[in-house]
Amino acid sequence: MGRKRVTIADLAEESGVSISTINRILAGTDNVRAATIERVQEAAQRIGYYGEGVLSARRESALPKFKFGFLLQQSSRDLYRLFGEKIREAAAARYAEHIDCLIDFVDLLEPANIAQRLRALGQECDAVAIIAADHPLIGQAIRELSEKGTSVVTYITDQSAPERAGYVGTDNWKIGRTAAFFISQMTSGPGRIAMYIGNHRYQCQDVAEASFRSYIREHAPHLVVADPEPTHEDSTRAYNLVREEFQNHEDLKGILIVGGGISGVLRAMREVPKERRSQVRVICRDIGPETRKGLTEGLVTAALCHPLEQTSQMLIQTMLDAHQRKGNDSTLQRTVPFEIITPENI
Repeated sequence: MGRKRVTIADLAEESGVSISTINRILAGTDNVRAATIERVQEAAQRIGYYGEGVLSARRESALPKFKFGFLLQQSSRDLYRLFGEKIREAAAARYAEHIDCLIDFVDLLEPANIAQRLRALGQECDAVAIIAADHPLIGQAIRELSEKGTSVVTYITDQSAPERAGYVGTDNWKIGRTAAFFISQMTSGPGRIAMYIGNHRYQCQDVAEASFRSYIREHAPHLVVADPEPTHEDSTRAYNLVREEFQNHEDLKGILIVGGGISGVLRAMREVPKERRSQVRVICRDIGPETRKGLTEGLVTAALCHPLEQTSQMLIQTMLDAHQRKGNDSTLQRTVPFEIITPENI
């Protein structure tokens, strides 16, 4: 005798729902919760119900749908393209929602241009995330979007706009002190430390600079920390700055770069005689192909990085939380521990 055909009644009994609920699911009625459809789908798999594929499609169509926008920087930089890839992966891995990602890259980093692009992205999306220097024009755009019901979450570096819905990034105070620890512990005698930032309006970089100086004052007062030089996220400018630093300062002991331009820093390092550059400790932020190459060559002492998978997952979750609590005046603060990558653990 052949195996008895599994019926809708069997499926209803196994899943603990009514036959009418099963019929509504199979008919594509939209008033059945995704969680209920999932329970029925799992029961269908257990007992071998022939319509399991239909149930799977019904569950997918019943998922809540969101459109999230992400305003990243400089499409020419591998790091930001990698950020975009990891964000898409994190959204695709969500099981209880369907999230459509709209990722935009800003190459012209003028505040007015970023604010305009943020407004345009916010018109299309339920929530948006932004990486940008802190500026009143961008703050005004965040305020306008918030008033229209679109949540704005800052990513990697924060904004001062009180209307932002959340922030996701690392503890930049600890980043700065950790960088100072590396340089001070791996050098000897008095000397100079050069510091390079993207520009003076990135909050994450300002905090890292302040904590770096705090550690040096406390533990290594024999080291002099130069005023930070902005690279404006440009590798050629970073190259010229580092080359001049080597030409003008024989006592250079360390380089901290917390903004863009690492490829320019490494290019300048490669032009310096090996015996001299080996005396200089380089600490940078995040890891892309150029940083990885610098680590393998021994030019970079350590990279203090955002764990991209974990940070992207936290960003998606924070945007969901922010969207669902619209009207709440408090700002969600989500801090992700940073990774320390050296030539020995790359």
